[in-house]
Amino acid sequence: MVPALVVALSLAGCVVAQPVVVKTPPPPPPLRAEIVPIAPSPAHVWVAGHWAWRREHYVWVPGHWDVPASPGYVWVPAGWQQRGGGYVWVEGHWRAR
Repeated sequence: MVPALVVALSLAGCVVAQPVVVKTPPPPPPLRAEIVPIAPSPAHVWVAGHWAWRREHYVWVPGHWDVPASPGYVWVPAGWQQRGGGYVWVEGHWRAR
C-alpha cells in the first residue's frame, strides 16, 4: 500500500499540458473592385488592394502606387505560404526578377 500511496502523491502535482489546436484560416473574402488613379510617374507600379490576415481576421488593404525598391524589381503580393508542415502569412514585398 505504501508504494501506491507514494506514486499517487507524486502524481498529484503533475500538470498535463493540453494540445494546442491551430485552425487553418478561412479563405479571404472576394477582392474589392478598385478605381486605379493615374500613376504619379512612369516609375510607379500599382500595388493592388488585398485582404491581409491580422489578429485572427482579414482586413482590407487598399491598393496604392509604389516605386520599386530597385530597377528590375517586381511586386510579390501578400498571401499564405506553406512552410514546415503549416502555413504562414507573408506580407507583400519587392524582389529581384
